[in-house]
Amino acid sequence: MSADAFIEIIDPAFAAMIDTQTGPELIASGFTWTEGPVWMNGTLYFNDIPAKKMWKWREGAGATVALANSEFANGNTLDLLGRMISCEHGGRRVIRRHDPEDPETVEIIAERYDGKRLNSPNDVVVRSDGSVWFTDPPYGINSDIEGYPAPAEQDGCYVFCALPDGTLTAVATDFDKPNGLAFSPDETQLYIADSGAIRGASFPGIDYDLPHHIRVFDVTGTTLGNGRVFATITPGVPDGLRVDHEGNVWSSALDGVHCLAPDGRCLGKICLPAQTSNLCFGGPEGTDMFITASDRVWRVRTMRRDAAERTTR
Repeated sequence: MSADAFIEIIDPAFAAMIDTQTGPELIASGFTWTEGPVWMNGTLYFNDIPAKKMWKWREGAGATVALANSEFANGNTLDLLGRMISCEHGGRRVIRRHDPEDPETVEIIAERYDGKRLNSPNDVVVRSDGSVWFTDPPYGINSDIEGYPAPAEQDGCYVFCALPDGTLTAVATDFDKPNGLAFSPDETQLYIADSGAIRGASFPGIDYDLPHHIRVFDVTGTTLGNGRVFATITPGVPDGLRVDHEGNVWSSALDGVHCLAPDGRCLGKICLPAQTSNLCFGGPEGTDMFITASDRVWRVRTMRRDAAERTTR
């Protein structure tokens, strides 16, 4: 275990969730800003947003380019059939990739709401009924670092639900910068990160007077209710997050990944030397955690699985 990447146990329960002896393993580096990790068919896919590339990593083979032009894609997930769903900053849309390495096999899920272009879809999850839920902050239109500068057409930064029949609904409209999101194991609750404290697309600083917390909502159909702050993330802000099969929330932060119990208590941390953006579960048993952190990608062995695990390993 390296000195700048280690496991911090806050509650003894955390020691039973993670391999504390091996610790974080650096598996790929040399990128600009990594995001959107997703495990699919024995392969880890992830994006380097400023470089406009999607990469793939396989055990023993290392990282190679999977898609030379990803249109500044950010978050990825899998649909019910194991196909990749991606959020494009550049295209300002959510798409389904029938073949993640073939740009011609793309199906548009959402690109306009109320006749106006979306801001820049950021992160995405799929519910067991096939609906696609995603966040739409402006990071991809604020500068040329993560997209193409453009004026916002939406009146705010919303959270959306796209039904299988194409119906698009704004399910939350009171966020500053909605970001990562994930359902509880029984899908009765939805966790949504607000990264408003990030000042800009190039991350020049953090204003802690603005939101840097995760909110949780009760879910009834496509209606969110009883919204409340689940946990405030410090240092940094929550970006991507995942919920494991026992309902623990794993959130990115400035110092790595924080593991939060269902009541919001921090049980422990995966401490990394750079700003963490996102994470996913995968690997042969579905229990490896892959973490995108600035210019690197890490792997941590755990005893957890994703609450919404759907992958062909």
